[in-house]
This record gives sequence, structure tokens and C-alpha cells, in this order.
Amino acid sequence: MLKLILSSSVHRLPQTVVPTLRPATLSTSPLHKVLGSLRGGRLFFCSGSGDGADAEAKVVESGSGAEESQTKASSAIVSTNPRPEDYLTVLALPLPHRPLFPGFYMPIYVKDPKLLAALQESRERQAPYAGAFLLKDEPGSDPSVVTGSDADKNVYDLKGKELFNRLHEVGTLAQISSIHGDQVILIGHRRLRIAEMVSEDPLTVKVDHLKDKAFNRDDDIIKATSFEVLSTLRDVLKTSSLWRDQVQTYTKHIGDFTQPRLADFGAAISGANKLQCQQVLEELDVYKRLNLTLELVKKEMEISKIQESIAKAIEEKISGEQRRYLLNEQLKAIKKELGLETDDKTALTGKFRERIEPKREKCPPHVLQVIDEELTKLQLLEASSSEFSVTRNYLDWLTALPWGEYSDENFDVTRAQKILDEDHYGLTDVKDRILEFIAVGKLRGTSQGKIICLSGPPGVGKTSIGRSIARALNRKFFRFSVGGLADVAEIKGHRRTYIGAMPGKMVQCLKNVGTANPLVLIDEIDKLGRGHAGDPASALLELLDPEQNANFLDHYLDVPIDLSKVLFVCTANVVEMIPNPLLDRMEVVSIAGYITDEKMHIARDYLEKSTREACGIKPEQVEMTDAALLALIENYCREAGVRNLQKHIEKIYRKIALQLVRQGETIDATIASAQSIEPKNAKVDFDESVQKESLLGSSNPEERDETSEEDDKVQIDLPAEQSPCPDNQSTDNEVAKESEEDKETETKTIEKVLIDKPNLNDYVGKPVFHADRIYDQTPTGVVMGLAWTSMGGSTLYIETTLIEEGEGKGALHVTGQLGDVMKESTQIAHTVARAILVEKEPENPFFANSKIHLHVPAGATPKDGPSAGCTMTTSLLSLAMKKPVKKDLAMTGEVTLTGKVLPIGGVKEKTIAARRSEVKTIIFPSANRRDFDELASNVKEGLDVHFVDDYRQIFDLAFGDDLSQNVEN
Repeated sequence: MLKLILSSSVHRLPQTVVPTLRPATLSTSPLHKVLGSLRGGRLFFCSGSGDGADAEAKVVESGSGAEESQTKASSAIVSTNPRPEDYLTVLALPLPHRPLFPGFYMPIYVKDPKLLAALQESRERQAPYAGAFLLKDEPGSDPSVVTGSDADKNVYDLKGKELFNRLHEVGTLAQISSIHGDQVILIGHRRLRIAEMVSEDPLTVKVDHLKDKAFNRDDDIIKATSFEVLSTLRDVLKTSSLWRDQVQTYTKHIGDFTQPRLADFGAAISGANKLQCQQVLEELDVYKRLNLTLELVKKEMEISKIQESIAKAIEEKISGEQRRYLLNEQLKAIKKELGLETDDKTALTGKFRERIEPKREKCPPHVLQVIDEELTKLQLLEASSSEFSVTRNYLDWLTALPWGEYSDENFDVTRAQKILDEDHYGLTDVKDRILEFIAVGKLRGTSQGKIICLSGPPGVGKTSIGRSIARALNRKFFRFSVGGLADVAEIKGHRRTYIGAMPGKMVQCLKNVGTANPLVLIDEIDKLGRGHAGDPASALLELLDPEQNANFLDHYLDVPIDLSKVLFVCTANVVEMIPNPLLDRMEVVSIAGYITDEKMHIARDYLEKSTREACGIKPEQVEMTDAALLALIENYCREAGVRNLQKHIEKIYRKIALQLVRQGETIDATIASAQSIEPKNAKVDFDESVQKESLLGSSNPEERDETSEEDDKVQIDLPAEQSPCPDNQSTDNEVAKESEEDKETETKTIEKVLIDKPNLNDYVGKPVFHADRIYDQTPTGVVMGLAWTSMGGSTLYIETTLIEEGEGKGALHVTGQLGDVMKESTQIAHTVARAILVEKEPENPFFANSKIHLHVPAGATPKDGPSAGCTMTTSLLSLAMKKPVKKDLAMTGEVTLTGKVLPIGGVKEKTIAARRSEVKTIIFPSANRRDFDELASNVKEGLDVHFVDDYRQIFDLAFGDDLSQNVEN
């Protein structure tokens, strides 16, 4: 784009370079009077071709007046003997960016050595003229897209006929003012038109000189157009910052002028593209040329206005922000002088002092001393130093902790019992322990912190009971999980020397809850990790020790914190995974799991209710029978916990919700279609009522019959109600409308979804578990044992069979994916069985001469543990004596080589498994009598339990004469 630049130091040309044509014309031209009156330097017209310096057009050097301009111009013209119009054959110079107008000058770069030599030769031969022609765009290219330097290089590579075809026909006869290296300064004189090509290298063309068409200078239209161009140019110069100093001088000279020069001047200084400028150059009609120029300067005016509005908006924004900043600074200074506001450090100190002031009486003295020292230190530090931010964060944590602030505890045992029963069914041991804690606190008048560990399989409510305990005690609740924790800093905090240091979890807990006696639930304590950052289990020793946590020291705070009032509740799945020193500090409360009756109550009172509300289903829309719920528990959710049971109930209710929505959409569609029918055709016959009933999906035949009868009654009454009566038409319409509304209300009623045992598979699929009981009546060599699993308990069969028999072939082969302990138990059982057989049947040589195979199904399940010892011994003896054991008999216990029966674990789970398999008689070790007595009465009900401490007692119970007939007592 051509830009008008005022400069006195840049691109100064030799005195011989002056952009003018004839002295006589210059002296009388008003335009040159205007330009001559612009003092202070030279004027340049440059095209915005990329770097802003590729193509520059320069106009007349400014002087003090018209005569001075004439004198300088006369002395600067290169003397030529021939006149410019005498040159009919000239060298063709391509202009890549803008055309050259008469009266302006332009520097171009000539890269072709031959062309540059020819220009130099022409200048030396006193023929310093050449033709300057605008280069056409490449075919298919967009002239509005700015090209890069690569395109310029392609222009310089054009030669000969290819260059000739790319040149516009109309150009400008240019005087070669000077040559500096490869830069050639051209001064435009007059218009040319290419006639033909004379030579290719360098390109020389034959030209015709063009003259403007004759016009009447006094024509009013031409005058008005000229004045409009001048007026627009004046407005452009007003808005342009480059010409702002020259506006007043320029507007004085609007008298006598040359219209063609004015048109060229306006086009030259405009920002139009090269094709529009070329159009002005090619136009020989002065009036049309003025119109084209007027268009260009009007566009330039609009661009100048936009530029001005953008600059004004940015300036207003910047000035507004600066003004606001200055006012804020002044306001701060005024407030500081009046004592209304202090600096940042003083404000921070005041905030910290205000925060600690209410706690000062309860805060320990050593903590107050540290806070005062740090506040003094904060005043001495610079706000920009790193130590300042460390001290500020440290004070923030110190003053935010609830020093000596405790929540009011609940010592009402009855209320606590009610709250615990609202949230959880069963868990008697846990609830009793919490009630004992409350009772002790009530008698003492104050409560102390305790460390309780709830152990049990997943899904039994260990984590959720913690929140209920906090609600029952009226304490704040905080939970964090230590599963996989391998960094001691999570417990004890980071030291303040580290970047981004933070206190440990306990300090964060106290800050969050705002009291010093919360209930802290440490989840998954049996899954602690150990890494390069230390052993978190060892760090928990101080935290969970009632004798040490009264002075718990966090690495970040570095001041003792009293945690003796905190009630810690830990959860674990396997107590054996907890390190012994840590386990010794906790009071373990085992949660064995739920039996079927307990699961039924939990499902009815808790799970089903919450799931129904979550799915948006009303109680009257769904009914799940006890048989279906029992089948769901026994065949799908046998786990000790109820998490899987909750998932299955949610699955059932989701399917019910989908079914209800589909029924509702179908009914709405039926009603909509019925309403679109005219009343006289809206008869409901018996078949349609049956179809509607089928859409309701009723599963009760009696309900379908009743509904059909009601629909039939409606069908009988409708014709009478809707029969037209000319005497009372409005009454009939009202009756018909009411009957339609009654029909719509009846149709919208959705039948209750019934979940029973037969259709349970449609909602949860096929059963996952099957009956543990393989034999209704155990054969010879097969005995039912009891085992503990992660899902609770299960029955376990021990099977033995004879492989071969022969003299001295006594051996034992074991299968069933048994662990090392269980394999040792088989060997012990084999030895004990041989000893018992010698006592009972001395003449029986079975074990000495028989190869026996012992198998424990299922083969894909890994098994280990010593509690199957007595069961294996009984199985071997049953095979040896060829006697089956008593029906519905199950046993568990570890056997020693001398026949002693040692205690086992999982009494509750094994008892539940026995009840599930309809076992009537159970044999437990005598040492487990206490565990059995602690079980609920509904678990022990209907069981004949025997406690033994020697295997011979088991032998008598299993193979006694009164039991050997395999009949049930």
C-alpha cells in the first residue's frame, strides 16, 4: 500500500534526482505550490510490499516557495537533447508491486546483470529513459494475498517473451535518475502503451505515447469532482498522523489546479491495490480518472476512520487502567496517612493475632511462644523473600488449628443406640463397644481417645459404621485411607525446608474438622506399603499409641499436638497383615459377616429403601417377595458382606425403572391416538380393552379379568352417554368429556411389578452359586468339613477311595490344590487313622496294604490350613472300616499326632455355612466353646453341637453303634 512518509534523513537522494517533468509546468501548478509549501524535508511514497522498502515512490523535494521549487527542479533535471516523447523504443522494466505515476519517483531493484548494464549504458548515452510496466499476477493466483520473498525471486527470473506476456500494456515512461548498485531510481514522466516486442534479452519494446483526452477545464461536473477529491484528501490528511502537520498548509491551496495531476496524486497516495492503481493509470478520460480516484480516496477515508476508532478505543482502555491504578495508589497513600490501612505485613500479622486471640487461654504455652516468635520474625522479613512465604504458611497452619476446642459429646446411651440401629442392622459387638465407651465417658465426666480396629471381610459395613459412630457420639468425622501408603511424610508431615512442604494427615484433619476430638477413620490399615521414603506402619506407632499421641510431633509444625482425645477407628480385612507392634496398640473387634436372616433384614430395611428412592420408584409400584429376596441372597450373594447384594438390588430396580418407563410411554401413545379420534368413533369394545390390558403387563390373571369386566362395563355405558340428543347437546358433550377423562385415568394406571422367585432370573440372570451340599447322604469314605473363606464360610467335602490293595502297598496320594499346611495335615491324619484303627480293629490291615487317594473338591480352588485334620482322619477311617458317617454331620478341628483336637478360627462363618447346607450336627474343638456361645441365638437355633478335645470322641460320635446305621436322630 502506498504510504506518504515525511522524512528528512531517510532515503536522501542526490541533488540531481528531482521528480518533475517540465519547469514551466511546475512553476504554475497549484498542486506543486501545495507541495512546495510543505517545509521540513522530502516526501516519499512507498508501497507496502512486504518489508516496506522494496518499492518507494518519491515526490518533489520541499522548498520555501514556488520559485525556489522551480529553481531546484530546473537544476535537478537530467539534461537530455531529445524530448521524452521522441523515445519510441525503450527498455521494459517490470514493477512487481505498484505502477509508477507521472510526477512521482520510485526505486526498483534490478537483479538481471544484462538489464542493469543496458540501463547504465542508456544513462551514459544521454538517453536515460525506460518503460516501467506493472507486472501481471500469475494465472490462478489471488491478488489480495500478500506474497513472500520467493514470489519476488520468481519475478526477477522472468525474461524475454515470458516477461513480455506478463506485463500490462499501459505503463509509464520513466527517467533513470540514478543507479546505486542494483537499485535504480525512476522518475515518471508520461503514459506509454506497448506496441510490440523488439528484443528479448534485455527486453526492449516499441511503445506509443499516450495523451489525456481533451476535456473542458471549466466543466462544472469536473470541477465538482475535483473539489470532492480535494475535500476527501483533506479529511484523510486530518485523520492521518503522518500528514497531521501538513493539513493546514495543504488546505490553503485549493484554487487553480491541474485535474489530471490531482487524479494521479490521489491514486498514488491511496492505499488501493495495484490493479486499482493500474486502472487509474490506464484511464485517459480525465473525468473518469477523477471518479476512480475519488473512489480510492473515499475508501482510504473509511480506513482512516476505522484506524482512528481502534486507536481511540485502545487509548481509552490504557488511560482508564492507568487512571484507576493512580487513583488506587493515591487511595492507599491517603488511608495509610490517616491510619485506616496498614501495609501487607502488618495486615497479615493482625490477621494471625486475631485468629489466635480467642484460643489464647486454651492454647498450650509452648505453642503461643512459637507463634509470637514467628510473628516477630515475619515483621522483619521482606515480603519478596522466600523465607517470608514459608513463615506466612507456617503461621497460617499454627493459628488455624483448634487448640483446646472440643465438640460437646453425647453421653446419652439410648440416643446413641437409636442412631446406631438406624444406620446398621446387627454388628452387636461394635455397637456394644461404642455404648461402653459412652458409658465410661459419662461416669468419668470426660472421654478419652481410643484405638479400635474393625476387622472383617469386604462389604460388612466397617467403613460406613465409622460415620454412624461419629454421629452417635456427636463428633466430627474425618476419613483417610492408608492403603498403599509408602511415604512417612503423609503421616508425620514434611519438614519446612522442602519446597511445597505440608503437614501430615492428622494436622490436616484437625484443621478441616475444627475440633480437637474428632473421630478419625483410618481405612485399609492392613494394606500399608513400604518404600524408599520410610515405613508408614512404624510412623503410625506414635499416632496410635495412647501413651504417646498426647505429644504427637508433626515434622512440619515441630510443636507437640495433643491427640489423646481423638477416637481412632481402623478397618482391616485381614488382621494378620497388620504388623504386630501396631496391632498390639489396637482393640480388635471382629465383624464376621451377616447370616441370611440378617441380610434379609438389611435388604428390607436399608438397601431396598435407599435403592428405590435413588431410582425414583414409588413403593406401590414394586413388590419383591421374601422368596425372591431369599433366592437372591442364597444363589447370587453369598458373600459375608452386603455390597454385592446392594449391587444386585440396584440392578433389579434399574430394570424395573426401564420397564415402568416403557409401559408409561406405550400407554401415553395409546391415549394420544385415542384422543385424536372423533368422539363419535371413540368406542371402546371388549377386544380393545384386552389389548390395553396387555400393554399394562399385568402378571395376575384375576386382575386381568377384573379389568376386562370394568372395560366391558364402560363399553356398555358409553353409547348411551355419547348418543346425540338435539334437545340437550351441551349436556351430552359434557358427559362425553367426563367419560373420556375417566377412561384416560383408568388407562394411565400402571400395574405393580411383582418380583418373585420364578421371574428373578429375568432381572439378575442365572444363579451364580449352587448348593454346597453334594451328597444328601455321604457314602463310605466321604465326610463333610467346614471351611472359612473370604466370602464367609462354606462346607468342604473330604473324599477318599481305594486305588489298589496288596501286601505292603500302603500309601497315600493327595489332590485338590492343597497348600503345604494342608498337605502336612493329610499325613498327620493318615498316621492318626492308622493308630485309631489298630485300637478299634486290630485285625484290620487296611492301611498297611492299601494305596489310598484323598481328594478335596473343588479342584480349582486353592486350599490351606490345619482345621481339616479331624475331617481327613474320619474320612480315612470310614474307608478303612467301610462304614459311612452319620447323616447331616459336619466337623472341623486340627488334629495332633496323639489325637488331640486343637481350636480353629471362623466359628461363626462355619456355623452359618453348616446351617446353609442344612447340617444338623456339628463337631467343634472344646476350646471354641466360648466363640460358639457368643453367637446370636438365631444362628445356634436347631443345631446339635458337640465340643471335643480328643479324636476318640469324634470317632464315637461318627461311628458309634447307635449312629452307624446312618439314621437321623
